[in-house]
Amino acid sequence: MTTQLDGRSSSAAEYPEVIEPRELDAAESLAGTDEPIPFDVEAIRADFPILERTTADGQPLVYLDSANTSQKPRCVVEAIEDHYLSHNANVARAMHLLGAEATEAFESSRAVLAEFVGATSSDEIIFTKNASEALNLCAHTLGASLRPGDEIVVSVMEHHSNIVPWQMLAERTGATLRWFDVTEEGRLDVEGGLASGLINERTKIVSIVHVSNVLGTVNPVAQVAAAAHAYGATVVVDASQSVPQMPVDVHALGADLVAFTGHKMVGPTGIGVLWGRYDLLASLPPFLGGGEMIETVRMTGSTFAPPPHRFEAGTPPIAQAVGLAAAARYLTALGMDQVAAHERLITAYALEGLSTVRGLRILGPATTADRGGAISFTMQTHAGEQIHPHDVSQLMDARGIAVRGGHHCARPLHERFGVQSSTRASSYLYTKTSEIDVLVDALNHTVGFFSRPAGTRPARRSRTTPEGGAR
Repeated sequence: MTTQLDGRSSSAAEYPEVIEPRELDAAESLAGTDEPIPFDVEAIRADFPILERTTADGQPLVYLDSANTSQKPRCVVEAIEDHYLSHNANVARAMHLLGAEATEAFESSRAVLAEFVGATSSDEIIFTKNASEALNLCAHTLGASLRPGDEIVVSVMEHHSNIVPWQMLAERTGATLRWFDVTEEGRLDVEGGLASGLINERTKIVSIVHVSNVLGTVNPVAQVAAAAHAYGATVVVDASQSVPQMPVDVHALGADLVAFTGHKMVGPTGIGVLWGRYDLLASLPPFLGGGEMIETVRMTGSTFAPPPHRFEAGTPPIAQAVGLAAAARYLTALGMDQVAAHERLITAYALEGLSTVRGLRILGPATTADRGGAISFTMQTHAGEQIHPHDVSQLMDARGIAVRGGHHCARPLHERFGVQSSTRASSYLYTKTSEIDVLVDALNHTVGFFSRPAGTRPARRSRTTPEGGAR
């Protein structure tokens, strides 16, 4: 091995032997027992210190913004802290104790995530900084082979992260972007799209969301994938909302590439995951150039490492990977079937409660059938005037309730339903039915507040901020 003047090796990074999911021992396995622990919401909430917070005026925090980002259990925070305090070093670069420990922790985390989503090998797991970067990676690498006249298919219910990269790719290559519509109920109009020839011999890429971050709709990904594969197209799935909420087996989805993020599954921010079929990953060009993604570098040219390191240029999110593995272990200990069952229970309770609020319109399915936990809605006064979601959010915040107001990075979907924006309440494994009661009561108060003549409303102090870019 030769060393460059800057101290970096010019040959491939040195990683330990690949750790496959089946090789994890009891200490590293996702679950320490064969059966998940009992799903006790109060006991679970004790793992999340932030849920004990109160507002400035003493009201308990009601966190209903988990589709945006989930809260973090103590074990995840402690895993990150332990790594930084006891094992911190860069991976695959240092021939010393801390370097070996950091590398082993990083690669073991990859194996944990592989097992969590049913990957065949840890080589199929690529760490990114978030799901948006993972989807951009897909667009850039798959786009290398696109030509004018080729077609890319998405849907109108996508998050901007699964629209904009494909728009940019179409502009670069001359390809055409097409999309599935949705029904008035908020379901993906698969039948209509397929009947109209939306997927055809010109289709090269199909990229759709598994669970909508606005409507909560669970899409029939396997059906769409089968239709795409019949024409030889590559299928990309945005699973940012589904992986935290329900058991997800990437092979059962029928997809070729699946993106998700850590911070929605009780993991840290700053890390996402892209799973891909290994044969496909091996055929794709690099996304970013730099250290660690190379095999050999010479002034006349470079060769590149095999997946997954080919797609992980530079120092990766090491501590974040350790934290994400801790999150995956935590969720598996609870049991993803139980997490999904709790989500259905809370969602059903919330849909029933919201249906009693006068002037409230739910966007998306009104039942829990093929539905996730994000519930978006619009509101109007007794006189039929629209109540802006930012005003709704402000009144919720005054009562200690955290919801999201805006277009949730899904403006085309809101336009499809004829609205500019909406309010979204989203639950998770730590949500209680009593918190839904508090939400419904506050929404009824909000309708009453804005139904008063303007001059009779008490002054309100704003603590909200303009809409940002999170999901």
